[in-house]
Amino acid sequence: MKVIVQVVEKIISEAHIHIPDGLTEDAIKQHIVGLYNSGEIIPDLNIFQVDFESISATIVQQPQEAA
Repeated sequence: MKVIVQVVEKIISEAHIHIPDGLTEDAIKQHIVGLYNSGEIIPDLNIFQVDFESISATIVQQPQEAA
């Protein structure tokens, strides 16, 4: 019997970064998005929390082999 199992988890990652002083809230958001989109923040992201959301299984019917 073959079963396909799907697990859905929400992963929360955290990074401690330094940003320039004096930025507005919108500028801070844009700076962080820019770091993420460029890939610069990726090496600093550490898994902080994993929340289990769901699990499901599907039984896959396989054709009977001729004997």
